[in-house]
Formats: sequence, structure tokens, C-alpha cells
Amino acid sequence: MRHAFGFFLGVVLTPALVYGAAWGYVQAGQSFDGTGQEITDRTRIYGAFALLAAVGLVMGVIIVARWASPLVSLVPALALLGFSAYFLIDPGRALDLPGRVPPAGDMDFGLRMLLGSGVYGLMGFALLMPTWAPRRWSSARDDDSADMDFYSGMERRPSRNGP
Repeated sequence: MRHAFGFFLGVVLTPALVYGAAWGYVQAGQSFDGTGQEITDRTRIYGAFALLAAVGLVMGVIIVARWASPLVSLVPALALLGFSAYFLIDPGRALDLPGRVPPAGDMDFGLRMLLGSGVYGLMGFALLMPTWAPRRWSSARDDDSADMDFYSGMERRPSRNGP
């Protein structure tokens, strides 16, 4: 049941991470003037940075959460890495895909830029790392009993420093 919920959560989080990062990138890019080296819209850039921070926070929680099924991170990781590999194989078709899915407009620019710059590949590899930990695939009860066995073994061992 834990892995089924993890798969469902991974499917839901994949577009949230992809679109959240793309929209934050676009909004941040539109709120400053790179040649004049000044922020033109402080409200927009604060919102964009907050969204990008939220995407990073969600990714961080997915990566380090021991309670989460590895499928929570594996599903978005495979989608992001697959999309990045598709870009490397056929860049024209891969860059045409954002125009075919809603919403159109500035979001397409963000999706293309993050794909072409390798950010989605970076996100995919970061999300792939937790799936290699065997502890993530076992149930929570197995983890608790393994921890208890470790600590009970520590109590039985005599101390080197004293009685």
C-alpha cells in the first residue's frame, strides 16, 4: 500500500515540480534587467524566488524522507531524465513538446530553457539517488526492528572504558 501511494504521489508531484520550476524561472527572468543590473519588479521576483524555494523544499523532503516510498522520487526522476534524454536524442521534437501541452505562452519558454540548460536532468539525478537506498524499499516496521536490534546489541557489548 505504501508503494502504491508513493507511485500516485510521484505522478502528482512530477508536473508540479516541472511547471513550478519553469514558472518560477520565467517570472524571475521577467522581473529584473540584466543589462542595467537592477530589479524592475520586486513583488514578482520575491514570488518567483518563493516558488523556486518551494520546489527545492519539496524535492529536499522527497529526497531525505525515510517514511516515503522510493517511488515518490523515482517517478519524477524517470520522467525528468527521460525528457532530458529525449532532448539529447532529438532536440527539435523535445523542444516542440511544451507547445503541445497547456498552458501556452511564457510557460513554454521556461520549460524549454530548463530542459535545454540541463536543469531537469540535474533535478532527475537528484531525485534518483534515494531509490538506491535499500532501507527505503523496506517497510517502516522492518526499519524499526532493525534499529532496535542494533541498539540492543550495543547494550550487550561490554564497555572498554569501565565496568
